[in-house]
Formats: sequence, C-alpha cells, structure tokens
Amino acid sequence: MHGIAQRPDTTNAALRVWVCGARGDGTSTLAARLSDGGAFTVAEPAADALERTALASSPFDLCVVVVDAGKGLTTEARRQAAIACTIGVRHLLLAVNKLDLAQWDANAFAAAAAQFQTYAAHFDLASARAIPLSALHGDNVAERSANMPWYEGPTLLAHLQGLESDPGAGERPLRLPIDAVSRPDPDVRHYQGTITSGTLRRGDTVQVAVSGVTSTIDHMLVEGKPCEEARAGDAVAVALSSHIDVASGDVLVHPEHRPQVAEQFAAHIAWLANEPLLPGRDYSLKLRNRAVTASVTAVKYRLDVDTLHHDAARTLARNEIGACTIAAAAPLAVDDFADFPQSGRFVLCERHSDAILAGGTIDFALRRGINIHLQPLAVSKGVRASLKAQDPCIVWFTGLSGAGKSTIANIVEGELAARGFHTYLLDGDNVRHGLNKDLGFTAADRVENVRRVGEVAKLFVDAGLIVLCSFISPFRAERAAVRELVEGAEFIEVYVKAPLEVCEIRDPKGLYAKSRAGRLPNFTGIDSPYEPPDNPDLVLDTDSTAADELARRVTALLEARGIVASTSPKPR
Repeated sequence: MHGIAQRPDTTNAALRVWVCGARGDGTSTLAARLSDGGAFTVAEPAADALERTALASSPFDLCVVVVDAGKGLTTEARRQAAIACTIGVRHLLLAVNKLDLAQWDANAFAAAAAQFQTYAAHFDLASARAIPLSALHGDNVAERSANMPWYEGPTLLAHLQGLESDPGAGERPLRLPIDAVSRPDPDVRHYQGTITSGTLRRGDTVQVAVSGVTSTIDHMLVEGKPCEEARAGDAVAVALSSHIDVASGDVLVHPEHRPQVAEQFAAHIAWLANEPLLPGRDYSLKLRNRAVTASVTAVKYRLDVDTLHHDAARTLARNEIGACTIAAAAPLAVDDFADFPQSGRFVLCERHSDAILAGGTIDFALRRGINIHLQPLAVSKGVRASLKAQDPCIVWFTGLSGAGKSTIANIVEGELAARGFHTYLLDGDNVRHGLNKDLGFTAADRVENVRRVGEVAKLFVDAGLIVLCSFISPFRAERAAVRELVEGAEFIEVYVKAPLEVCEIRDPKGLYAKSRAGRLPNFTGIDSPYEPPDNPDLVLDTDSTAADELARRVTALLEARGIVASTSPKPR
C-alpha cells in the first residue's frame, strides 16, 4: 500500500481577489488594506483595457466592486460586476465605501445593497454580498465598526476568509488538465497537472477527453509523495498502466463523465481590447491549458449593463459583453461553465502577439459542432492537379482600390489560359454580386468577405486549379488566415502598390470622390485603414511600370517556383 500524502489547504489561502471601482471611490485604498493582510492574492485596480486583460488571464475567484455610498450602484459598477461574472468570477462583493462621508447613513447602504442584490441575481454566482465600510479608516475591513451598530453582518476580511474558491468542486466529475509530461526514468511517464474537479484514485480507469483512449492509474504522486487518492485542488503527477498518446493540453476524465467533444460552442464574452471584435477573424482561444485557432462566428446580442436587456449587435466594442458562437479549428473538450466553473472559462488572444483580447464562459456545445465530420474522398488534390499537369495555388493580389489588381490579374489569367493551364479568377466586385451580396463594407463585413473568399479559394486549390484572387483585403490578419488554409507553397501574396494620390486620380469607379464627399463611408485609404503586406512574395509598382510587364513578372514567379511550366502543359 502507498501512503496517502497530506492534502494542502486549497480554500481560503488560495482565494484570488480582484478589486475594482471608479476612480476616486477608494479602490486603491481598499486593495492596499487587503494586500497588507497577506491572506489573499489581490489584483490592483485596473485603469485601462491593457490592465484589465490581466483579469481575463487569471482565474480570479472573487470580485470586490467598490462604490461610493453617496453614489450607489453606478453604471460603471454594474459594468465591472457584469464583466467579472462573464469571465467566470464566482463570488461577488459590493464594498459600499466612504460611509464616514455619508455620516454612517444606514439608508445609503441599504439602497445600494438592494440594487446590488437585484442585479447580482441575474448571474450564476456562488455568493453575492454587500458590506458597508470606510477603507480610509478601516471600518468593517478587518475589525467591526462602532460607527455602524446597525450593521450585523461580517467584516470584509471575515467574509473573504469564509469563502471557498470553488465550492462543490470535489463533488463534480473528474477533470485533470495535463500541464506537462516528464520522464523520471526511461520506462515511466508522469502526466502532471492540477485536478480542477472531482476525485482521482489509484487504479481508476481514465480517458483522454478528446481522443477517447483509455488507461488506468498505475500510481500517483501529490507534492512528490505517493498517494492513493487526490482531490480537486491537488497538483498531481500520475503514471498510467499502458502507454497512450497524452500530451500537454489534454484532459483526463472518468469515461462515464466524458465532456462533449466539439469544435463549436455558445458562450458569453467580455471584450476588453481597444479594437472591436471582428466576427470571422482568427484569434487564439485558450481553454484550460490548450491553445487553438478560433473565431467568433456570430454575435447574438450585446448586454446592456444597466438594464440587462439584450440589444442587437454584430460586433462588440471595448468593455462590452455579448453572447456569441465560437468555432475552433480543432476539437475541444467542452464543459458548460454552469456545471464546471473552473474548466468552462476561456480567453481570446491576438494570434501573433498573444495579447489578451477577451475573457468568456462556455454556455453549451453546439450540436452542429458535434455531429459534423469530414467525409473522406476517393480522389485527392494530387490526383486532380496531376490531371491538369500543374501545381495548384492561390495568387492573392492585394492593394488599394484603383491600384490595378484586377487589370493585372486578368492579364495573368489570360496568359495562363492561352498556355493551357487551368485557372479561376475571383474578383472583389464579382463575388459581391452573388456569394457576398449580403455584406457591406464595415470592418466586420470586410473580414467576413475575405474569409468566405478564402474558403472558396481553398476548395479551388483542392480541385487542382490556380486561383487568382483580386481583393483590397485591407487587413494583414485575414490575408494570413487565408495563407494558413493551404500548404505553405500554395499561397503567393502579390502587393499591387500605388500611391493613394495616384489611385484617386485614376478612380475608375468614382469611389474616392464619393468617399471624399462623405457619401461612401468606410472606404479603404480614406476613413478605413489599409495594412500593406510585411513580406509579400512580389511587389508590383503600377505607378512606374505598365500592367503587361507586371503581369509577366507574376507568370515568371509561377514558373520559377515550378507551379507552371514555361511551355504549354501536357497531360501526365
């Protein structure tokens, strides 16, 4: 028999507290008093969106919203409470501060507390409480206040000390996210992580949540010591009786309580970045300790933080909360936040900088994300390309309106077709007559426009075609997303370059003139940005060189890369 390791205390000492409030309401003073106590992990007040992203990246258990007793529950206080609940905080506390300036008025506290309780009832919380205090003088922070004999509840510190970070975690089914894999000796692998819910015993059958493969627990360590049983909050290292494919980012569960495995789910998110959420744009989604590419496919509504009404919305701005659907690029083990508070929350990050943009909680897996599977096809891309005696690819022409993209792409396609190669030209204006006729020209619509075209171009590449795409495509992120849809050598980015003033002089469609006159909003180069490629495969300067010569440079690049031969193709 192995001895059972002493389980560390994982309740009060582990409580992570976020203190927030409007400027001047005493937030910093209260945070300092709590930090001085040393019993909790306390986050300092957030002054801007950059600091607030730290909130989304840390699984805080409790949010203390500080309000001035003379102001009550303001819109900003409601917003901060709603953001905290949306990203997964389970305990909410209203600190009604500056009672000394309100002459210790019980009615002022009662009014704020009543508003708060009504508001908090709309969220899924383990606890919600209001406490009157004076952070400046310490009344009701650590010691009861003689100035408020009418208040019979606990002090702030006593309330915090009585909370558990995740009550009920031990009674929920097992979730063990794997953080690392170590090999103490050549024949043994230890899978390390912290149990977020449930109980694990030596000899238990466990399953990798996504893949479904199973094994049994051969032995287990807690704090480096052998043990027979571990519970929620324990950091463990487990060895399995058989070698199966388990890696960092996987989750071990009991087979009878396996989470749903899906690529799409419904969620609530709090958008914390300065730039707006753009549905269809690829972000990095971090769920537990796994990161996958994902996008918000639709915003269902935006939450009015004052009334809690659901307002129609297509995007979210900084500090706005909304319900949305999310699609990931790979299957995920999806737990509803209501059932699994620790494993049902996630963050969205900028893909290249890893900056945190939003935090959220999972509502439920979408059935379409569970029931849809890729159908194996008998004919491969290689076979289709071989029949056409060419290598398929996407040639993506990007640049300002009037730069000459469509002109050059037309010439290139004509030359390739004359030489017997199989091509298709997707042009920005043409697809808006059919596939994308429902889209406008907002940033969100431009993202969706390029996303759809990218998916179509990917299908054409799979068919063995050389696909020429002529689109302003103003954002680097969306061009990069299209590049990642195909193999590395199958995407060629061509920057069709011309000064803005030259494009305005050409103005073949009269669009610049309309935009300057205020009759065409969101026009790229005028009141909507264009992000030039950082490292394009080819730069074509249409201000100094004729279109025919520039088109020849494109075909020469295709020849140099072996995509097309310098002569007409012959069937292979």
